[in-house]
Amino acid sequence: MNLDRRTLLVGGGVGVGLVVAYALWPSRLDSDLPLAAGERGFGNFIKIARDGRITVAVPQTETGQGIWTALPQIVADELGAAWETIAVEPAPLTKAYANPLAEQEGWFEGFGRLRAYSLSRDGAMRITAGSTSVRAFELPIREAAAVARAMLLGTAADRWNVSTAECEIVDGLIMLKGQSFTFGELSEEAANRSPPRQPEFRNDQQARLIGKPLARLDGPAKASGSWRFAGDVRLPNMLFAAARLAPPGGRLRSFSEDAVRAVSGVRNVTARDGWIAISADDRWTAERAMKAAKPIFSGPRTPTDFRPILDELVSSGKSQEWFAKGDYDGVTRNARALAATYYVAPSEHFSLEPITATARVANGTVELWSATQAPSLMAGDASLYPMPVGAPSGSAMDNPAASIAVDLAKTLRRPVQVMLAQSASQNHRSVSPGALARMTALPDPAGMISAWQMRVATADGMGSSLARLTGTDPSGGLGATALDDAIPPYSFPNLRIQALRADLPIAAGYMRGSPQREFCFFTESFVDELARRLGLEPLAFRMTMLGGNGRLARCLQGAARIAQWDGGGPGSTMGIAGCSAFGSHIGLVAIASIGEDQRIKVQKMIAAVDCGRIVNSGLIAQQVEAGLIWALGQAIVPSPEWVAGMPRARPIGGVGLPRLADVPEIHVQIISSSDSPGGISGLGPAVLAPAVANAIFAGSGKRLRTLPFDLMSAA
Repeated sequence: MNLDRRTLLVGGGVGVGLVVAYALWPSRLDSDLPLAAGERGFGNFIKIARDGRITVAVPQTETGQGIWTALPQIVADELGAAWETIAVEPAPLTKAYANPLAEQEGWFEGFGRLRAYSLSRDGAMRITAGSTSVRAFELPIREAAAVARAMLLGTAADRWNVSTAECEIVDGLIMLKGQSFTFGELSEEAANRSPPRQPEFRNDQQARLIGKPLARLDGPAKASGSWRFAGDVRLPNMLFAAARLAPPGGRLRSFSEDAVRAVSGVRNVTARDGWIAISADDRWTAERAMKAAKPIFSGPRTPTDFRPILDELVSSGKSQEWFAKGDYDGVTRNARALAATYYVAPSEHFSLEPITATARVANGTVELWSATQAPSLMAGDASLYPMPVGAPSGSAMDNPAASIAVDLAKTLRRPVQVMLAQSASQNHRSVSPGALARMTALPDPAGMISAWQMRVATADGMGSSLARLTGTDPSGGLGATALDDAIPPYSFPNLRIQALRADLPIAAGYMRGSPQREFCFFTESFVDELARRLGLEPLAFRMTMLGGNGRLARCLQGAARIAQWDGGGPGSTMGIAGCSAFGSHIGLVAIASIGEDQRIKVQKMIAAVDCGRIVNSGLIAQQVEAGLIWALGQAIVPSPEWVAGMPRARPIGGVGLPRLADVPEIHVQIISSSDSPGGISGLGPAVLAPAVANAIFAGSGKRLRTLPFDLMSAA
């Protein structure tokens, strides 16, 4: 709900929640929601129509993670509404819907305090990333529903001249001794009431929807094909533009104007320093003309190998001490620590949705249609219509086609849709930056780890995406998100993490599950390696060091129990790994081996997940399963050749992504918890690689220290 200057919000730490102090309680709820005839707003998240339809305004982008179902389910449960009366719409682009965790978790720290404050004040932190959607909005949207329920109950009680305690809500009906009102019948009068000072959450168990695997609200439209993505936008008199962009740091050098003129149907050629676009009446003509133009851009032609760059940086670069506990130097002085180096290459999103955006100028206003996970930042001076995202991996954090579409619409004075071909989309979609870590650890005589160090070189994926969106250069060093969850979940008495910022010649950007994917691979692979060197069983070795993290311990034990964990000894095909990230915990047992064709084959994966209070158990299972399969593709598909800071395009169907026949059997156990809800979508991507790598070592003795997996370089 939007209480403007009449409230004071105090942010607490993890699990503390929000405390609301009321300086002056409003006489009625403010709302930023647009209201149709017969609708009444109950704060910034809920509208109730006279016909009983309840519309939930969702501030987060639906990327396939199910947030357009999860947040409405919270509202329906707290209201006591019937699920079939719930509708959903994107929240308007106002600062009331900023993601509070973007500021709390320091996503803009690298931009300096003044710039971060300015972005927060302007409401620019409307961002869908970091598995934060439920974590950020579960409490405020539940509070909004509790307020609306209290106002509806109060209205019904007044009409019956009874106390609200005598009324009950069942499936969207407020009932009293055989009498009933629908929410719609009460909505107009209830919306004009003064909201309660301290709304109480439901504590009864009658007809509760929370936790149940309710059907996704976006499912029918996606199944029927009526769900509209950015490439489906059609406007009167619209042109279609093909575009090619310069590589990072490059510029347009030349193209064949004569060849373009020879293509019938071309309406315009626009060349800028960093791109060229050809507009036509249809997309096929525009793309055919672009191929004929053969644009040439400046940029290095020699393929780039990033590992030597990161290796040299870790060996001789000046690091910042990211985290320290105890006395690592003192404990390891005059001792021989165990060491290993792990590497994760920069990786692509493998998104099927091409990069696209549509713009027009109408009545002096620029309108923009684009898939985006950061609508407030992308909008700029345009009126933005955020479109659903067609890939869940984070590829829509920034969109290089948006600024081109706006430029063309202004120049041509016609609506223009810019769509990059699949090959160009692969070239110019931002990538996760990868990382290289030199791990060292010193065991003690009792078989524990007395000292642990990770010296890691990486770039800032999230920070780079946000920098492009804001036109800001980070102030130096690595932002808070670059080393999210780098601290291992184990109780090492002496611990040090040293970080080095790598300036790689690529367009680094945000990717779902990163950098947690990299750090979990480093930590859980090295822990497994240490256990083997010490002659200890990998699960028991972990359990002895998890005294302060009982939730992760339960997940590891749960996965091991269901998988009938065999200890992972020689000849086993089982590997185990765990991860604590996004306020959630996961344990995974993978059963994998090397086939006769020398390819890694994963037969089965068993996961146990503790993500706090469960909103929708079906969504949790879907996200964990989908994340594991996506991460499997990231682990087995070879890295592309990198030229001029771009991945060389490859046919998506031929890169080796898992197909239906390759998908292993997956079992997900959800552990009940009363803790605050945690994030889900990044858990599978984080934990997959080390579990599979540890299984391969158990069965073959080959230690995989590189992602994507490379059996030829196995230790």
